[in-house]
Amino acid sequence: MTNRLGFYRCEICGNIVQVLHSGQGELVCCGEAMELLSAHTLNEEKQEKHVPVFSDDKVKVGSEAHPMIPEHYIMFIQAVSEDNKEIKTKFLSPNELPEMSIGTDNYSKAYEYCNIHGLWKS
Repeated sequence: MTNRLGFYRCEICGNIVQVLHSGQGELVCCGEAMELLSAHTLNEEKQEKHVPVFSDDKVKVGSEAHPMIPEHYIMFIQAVSEDNKEIKTKFLSPNELPEMSIGTDNYSKAYEYCNIHGLWKS
């Protein structure tokens, strides 16, 4: 069974998918089952440059600057409401500032994906 809003990654080609509706089936890519990603947190890793932080009307990545170069960058940021009914996602490219405007909407958790260090959550 898949997890709603869970992130899954193909270990062969690197595809990343997010489940919008849970189902009984198994997600498969390149002929292999996809891996459900577990998000890292500050408490586990102590890497401040990866943890999404809410700041005023934005979600920023980390309390320390994160590299945003082709070899090492934040691929996306996502904010999720408390009830998991609303999500907002911003896809990033190298050289962009790793932050996303969320306005006055009430989001309670955030995720980001680093191309080197994987999935992180607030």
